[in-house]
Amino acid sequence: MKRNILALYLIKLSKWFTLVMPIIVLFYEKHGLGLQDVFILKSVYSVAAVALEIPSGYLADVWGRRKCLILGCILFFFGYLCYSFTSTFEAFLFAEILLGTGQTLVNGADSALLYDTTAQYKKENLYLRYEGRITMIGNFAEAIAGIFGGLLAAYSLRLPFYGQAIIAFTGIPAALALKEVNRNNKIQNPINEIIRIIKYSLVTNKKLCYNIMFSGIIGAATLTMAWFVQPVLMYLKTPVSWYGVIWTVLNLTVGLAALWSDRVDNYFGPKKMGILILTVIVGGYIALAYNLSYAGLGILMIFYVCRGFATPILKGYINQMTFSEMRATVLSIRNFIIRLMFAAIAPFIGWLNDMYSLQMALLVSAGIILIPGASFLALQLKK
Repeated sequence: MKRNILALYLIKLSKWFTLVMPIIVLFYEKHGLGLQDVFILKSVYSVAAVALEIPSGYLADVWGRRKCLILGCILFFFGYLCYSFTSTFEAFLFAEILLGTGQTLVNGADSALLYDTTAQYKKENLYLRYEGRITMIGNFAEAIAGIFGGLLAAYSLRLPFYGQAIIAFTGIPAALALKEVNRNNKIQNPINEIIRIIKYSLVTNKKLCYNIMFSGIIGAATLTMAWFVQPVLMYLKTPVSWYGVIWTVLNLTVGLAALWSDRVDNYFGPKKMGILILTVIVGGYIALAYNLSYAGLGILMIFYVCRGFATPILKGYINQMTFSEMRATVLSIRNFIIRLMFAAIAPFIGWLNDMYSLQMALLVSAGIILIPGASFLALQLKK
């Protein structure tokens, strides 16, 4: 049990200690890519993740969690190895496919193996404690890595990628050290079961459908804003060494806000909470568009606070409406919607930035989020 949990800690570190995130847009720009190209690359990553998002959990069930984790870590390592020694858009495209596929394989198996491990040793009551620790490790690893990534990039934009490849490699021996746990209650007809759950979630149960769609839209909005942070810093001509510091502060803000999510939800209640989240998210895009100065960093802080409590709260609403036997698949449907929406709008938003302005891209993003977001929120509140 201890070996599996320690190995899962190391796998989480290998995925979330992201040296490259604070400076990756600068890296792309150095190699002649515009923001439209950047968003196309991230759309490809999302498409790769979307293709496996729902089936990955089932693959882990029938093929084995350990095997999925090993394959996912290997693909993740080769993705960053490809980035480290190539310089073309096509090579970066291939790297994003490797990273998207690897990340999804890991996401579909790590929590399942953790629960199986605690159940094997009659310690199911400790599952949430270990899951919380793994999540905390990921958040703080990403925050700390941001500082080191920014400092390395001040010397060379290649150095963070070399370091990232080494860190990603550590996940492979960790995954190999895992012990598979015997599982029961395998799904006999996976395709039929997945179709049944999708139909129930998005057609039969209207209230659950509206919550999934609203949560997916907000998730796509926060993901898109994460990719606007570096263009904003580039617009402000921020020194490269500060990229990591700012990235770290924003990620710590998300983690700290998430700790207060239950109290925020209890204070406002579900109806006011949905309105508040949509208002802050859409308002954040609009306010940032008209404050492209260092004052805009304060707006980003407020946006990231909202991101911190919105994610667990909206996922919590979905969990409350979902049966235990389909919960993982339903949450995968939510992730599927986030990635699909991001993949659909990201290239267009990047094109707006390159052809017109960063302000235009932000304002159009606000409109894209507001219309469907308000529609599903209204349906949700009415239901």
